[in-house]
Amino acid sequence: MENFILYEEIGRGSNTVVYKGRRKGTINFVAILCTDKNKRPEITNWVRLTHEIKHKNIVTFHEWYETSNHLWLVVELCTGGSLEMVIAQDENLPEDVVREFGVDLITGLYHLHQFGILFCDLSPGKILLEGPGTLKFSNFCLAKVEGENLDEFFALVAAEEGGGDSGENVLKKTVKSRAKGSLTYTAPEILRGADFSITSDLWSLGCLLYEMFSGKPPFFSETFSELVEKIFYEDPLPPIPKDPSLPKASSDFINLLDGLLQKDPQKRLTWAGLLQHSFWKDAFTRKDQESSIEDSNISRKVMELSGTQDRKEFLKPPSRQAKGEKSGQRLSHSFRLENPAELRPKSTVGGQPNESMFLLSTRPTPRTSTAVGLSPGEDRTQHSPQKTSPSTKNTSGHLSQQDLESQMKELIYMDSDLVVTPIIDNPKIMKQPPIKFDPKILHLPALSVDKLIFLKDQDWNDFLQQVCSQIDSTEKSTGASRAKLNLLCYLCVVAGHRDVATRLLHSPLFQLLIQHLRIAPNWDIRAKVARAIGLLASHTTELQENTPVTEAITVLTELIRENFRNSKLKQCLLPTLGELIYLVATQEEKKKNPRECWTVPLAAYTVLMRCLREGEERIVNHMAAKIIENVCTTFSAQAQGFITGEVGPVLWYLFKHSTVDSLRITAISALCRITRHSPTAFQNVIEKVGLNSVINSLASAICKVQQYMLTLFTAMLSCGIHLQRLIQEKDFVSTIIRLLDSPSTSIRAKAFLILLYILIHNREMLLLGCQARLVMYIERDSRKTTPGKEQESSNEYLSRCLDLLIHHIVQELPRILGDILNALANVSGRKHPSTVQAKQLKLCLPLMPIVLHLVTSQVFRPQVVTEEFLFSYGTILSHIKSVDSGETNIDGAIGLMASEEFIKITLSAFEAIIQYPILLKNYCSTVVDYILPPLISLVQSQNVEWRLFSLRLLSETTSLLVNQEVGEDKKEANVDFDSNLLALIRDVLLPQYEHILTEPDPVPAYALKLLVAMTEHNPTFTRLVEESKLISLIFEVILEHQENILGNTMQSVIALLNNLVACKDSNMKLLYEQGLVRHVCDLFTETATLCLDVDNKNNNETAAALLFSLLDILHGMLTYMSSVVRLALQAQKSGSGGDTQAAEDLLLLSKPLTDLISLLIPLLPNEDPEIFEVSSKCLSILVQLYGGENPDSLSPENAENFANLLTSKEDPKEQKLLLKILRRMVTSNEKHLESLKDAGSLLQALEWLAPAGGSSADSVVASLALEILQAVGH
Repeated sequence: MENFILYEEIGRGSNTVVYKGRRKGTINFVAILCTDKNKRPEITNWVRLTHEIKHKNIVTFHEWYETSNHLWLVVELCTGGSLEMVIAQDENLPEDVVREFGVDLITGLYHLHQFGILFCDLSPGKILLEGPGTLKFSNFCLAKVEGENLDEFFALVAAEEGGGDSGENVLKKTVKSRAKGSLTYTAPEILRGADFSITSDLWSLGCLLYEMFSGKPPFFSETFSELVEKIFYEDPLPPIPKDPSLPKASSDFINLLDGLLQKDPQKRLTWAGLLQHSFWKDAFTRKDQESSIEDSNISRKVMELSGTQDRKEFLKPPSRQAKGEKSGQRLSHSFRLENPAELRPKSTVGGQPNESMFLLSTRPTPRTSTAVGLSPGEDRTQHSPQKTSPSTKNTSGHLSQQDLESQMKELIYMDSDLVVTPIIDNPKIMKQPPIKFDPKILHLPALSVDKLIFLKDQDWNDFLQQVCSQIDSTEKSTGASRAKLNLLCYLCVVAGHRDVATRLLHSPLFQLLIQHLRIAPNWDIRAKVARAIGLLASHTTELQENTPVTEAITVLTELIRENFRNSKLKQCLLPTLGELIYLVATQEEKKKNPRECWTVPLAAYTVLMRCLREGEERIVNHMAAKIIENVCTTFSAQAQGFITGEVGPVLWYLFKHSTVDSLRITAISALCRITRHSPTAFQNVIEKVGLNSVINSLASAICKVQQYMLTLFTAMLSCGIHLQRLIQEKDFVSTIIRLLDSPSTSIRAKAFLILLYILIHNREMLLLGCQARLVMYIERDSRKTTPGKEQESSNEYLSRCLDLLIHHIVQELPRILGDILNALANVSGRKHPSTVQAKQLKLCLPLMPIVLHLVTSQVFRPQVVTEEFLFSYGTILSHIKSVDSGETNIDGAIGLMASEEFIKITLSAFEAIIQYPILLKNYCSTVVDYILPPLISLVQSQNVEWRLFSLRLLSETTSLLVNQEVGEDKKEANVDFDSNLLALIRDVLLPQYEHILTEPDPVPAYALKLLVAMTEHNPTFTRLVEESKLISLIFEVILEHQENILGNTMQSVIALLNNLVACKDSNMKLLYEQGLVRHVCDLFTETATLCLDVDNKNNNETAAALLFSLLDILHGMLTYMSSVVRLALQAQKSGSGGDTQAAEDLLLLSKPLTDLISLLIPLLPNEDPEIFEVSSKCLSILVQLYGGENPDSLSPENAENFANLLTSKEDPKEQKLLLKILRRMVTSNEKHLESLKDAGSLLQALEWLAPAGGSSADSVVASLALEILQAVGH
């Protein structure tokens, strides 16, 4: 098969990752779902229901594949996200959009119902949007054919895949493990036990329409029972949009919702009533026959069954298409899948599954932090009814301390901590030779396992009788002993099957085997009997109360005790003893109460503990540890028998002194599982060997051991044992943080969990964590990883641990800021803080770097920057202002360096925040009211560093605030914000500008940048600049910095001048009086010279940007002059006697601008069309006002430029403008006329344009060219 290229991850569920992909060799992009194989039943269901469907409102299935680790589903790519995401982002949708989306939903659902398919789990997360906005149904994992039992289908698929389980067992497992969809959208009759139906889908549709309009579902609760109660008995409130500016729901829409959300399915709207409802404004009755057929073009077979649809057919309810016609009769055969083998995923060529057929793209892959609800139902179980957005984890919102600790306790042990492997025949303990038997000397039929399973009762009894008689034979010859050993080998072989083992264990044979443990003539037979009993115990699936298990345990215990010095004998008997005790423990755990008949004698525990001790052979130690490990995995009375004061230290000794990794892992795993029952077991270890020794062992251990040791520490912390010691131990915390570099997901997850326990009880350790790159580790693991060999469950476990840690840190930050504020408030205005106050300052102020670490993190930043945070931050700045001004003295308490570091970090934190303007979008007023005032005060600081830092922050913050886009609903609030900001700068900041602008660089640059932002945003501010007498200061700045025209200060000055000149309310007369013309001429000359210098490649972009601004300034000035002159001429012409002196003075004052003509003409051929446009306009106005005043206007170089432009420009408007400029020059100055006569190339260009005719525009160009030629005598 062909390979696929995987691009970015576009969605994720707990068992599924969705990629944007492309088939290699094509340009067809698709969505590729990679899911665990344990989701095979759901994925098979999705495929069988959709593989023939082609419809505009249903995600198209293309193909599916199976590789060694995953199933891969290739479907249509929908780039618009999910409906759930749209609702979460927009909060609610207008009624017209709800109607438009509703039409898509109904069209798709109606199409499914036509062919007997019920969606069953209709929720916003399963509706995807195509690019143009078309809604499409996706994720058919829990959909089904009307009338079928989905659990039976799941069982059928699982049984076909598993092969070994009986159908009944598989059914039980699948029914137990499969999720049942989202309760929030489930109809009341389904919750009462009825089967899914068309009417239950229509209820879910009503819930979706309600949620689209109001932003929340009609029934919602945090608890399962309360949600069910609401669905059963409460009527939904009328839908109200979250945005109060949107109109309320129409009566038609309310009536529609009322019909769909009827609790009695008999009273609920049917398809006929739904499609004809007035809310849709005849959207469905307008569907003609052609479009209906096109949308329903599934396949020829389905089309033949469905037939064509006219309007009446479209309105006919799908559940009543024909009397007596069952839904299944309307289906393509592929839907009614009795044999799942009919529908198989493809695999690679040669049938060898290989993950590499899906190749990762070589380009960087962006990771999405937002999960899309695409996994087949696993995230929504009946135990989690509340609805959350795709990116929201179960920790969203506030968690009480009790809830937090409850969730943390659930995470102490993960599945891989409690894996159980056999005690008997375990190759990691001791390699056993394979069991073989000789059928020739068996003296009974060597029936296979398959035949034994299906033996009838009589045949089974005959078989047992033959076995028992041979074992019970008293013949003592060598041949008889060999035959008996051969029979026992045969029993060991067949005992390896669960059903056979269960049947044999509950037969008289088991009692006979126990007897032979006592009376067997030699140890060879006893060893084989013991092995057979052990294998029966290991593989049986149930245990009846009358089975003599306790007797077997007692016999084995006595045999071991009597022969305790015989190591080989112990190696034969211990595995069987362990399997029997573990069997009893698991059965007792299942039945949830102890059985007297299964009591394990105390002697058995004593014997096993003796086998753990120093001096025993490694294999015996290993077997005893393995028995404890397995039994203590259960919650049973048998597990309690191992809890003694010595078990912890003994297991630790085995772990530390063994040279074999498998024994070390078993010993620490056994200790981990005992600690689950009694944390004092690990406490005894620490008290005996010392905490430092245990920490060192953790740091140097292999991954599996580290996982168990982390679990031990977590269990101990959760119980409060050694809590105060551990949370203060910096070496311990540092060791845990270093484990975040581990390649194991499970180790990193457990390290995060331990850190959470530490931080809950000692927030000062958060600073140590931040300094040790904890935030970086959190960010790394917050990014979703691609599926690999590691199980998805460990990624889910990591995600849960990480979410709780992030949630706690986010909740902790306001408390840290509160402590800092209290410490500063207590010393406010004091020159000499008390000892207690100094101690408080030393404790709290050093925590300020935590704030900086969190606001520079993409994980924490959006969660911690809130209105409360900004208010607290502003209050801290006010205290810093007090410290800086000398009103408050903290230097004596914490030291000068610490004080300066605190101020620097505080300012740096806000600098980090303003790099992300979106964070402050909703808090502009808070920033203006609480943060800007102390920042402005710090601009007057005696400390040069703080003065510069605060001015830079002030400048950048102001620019950010005034450039925020404001919605219609916030315009009134924005007016208040504007006036407050304006008043603040006018009253406090502008009076300082006379001093600020005269300071060395870069202070003036930041000050001017603020003025630029304000003059751009608010024209009123232009008057403030003029009234504050800043114009002369601005021109002084130009004089001081003109040597570095490309510097930041000059860039800001030019931008400010541009704003001032462009403002309609600006006092241009004042600007001219202060020397605007001279400064603009100088700046323009220098900048244009830089741009025209072909050899100067450095700073070209900066020079070009400045040139743009200066051209705008020049154009503004010339436009102003032109209007003044025009008004004066109009007044003179009308005879109103207007004063023309002002216009004449202005023309005289601006005459130096004519020197720029010789620079404007060379700029005309610039590659940038905007430079040509503005330059040509400036040139046009200049020659209109001053004619050919500049003697170099038509120098040979300029004439050549005009010639090239006239021949290269194709737009008649541009040609006409250039010709008018030329005409004005040559007609107003004889010198230019003479120069033109000598400009051969320009004359040729004019001659080329002159005869051009055709359109009216061309004729104007021709006449202008002709006029100029005639003027020069051509």
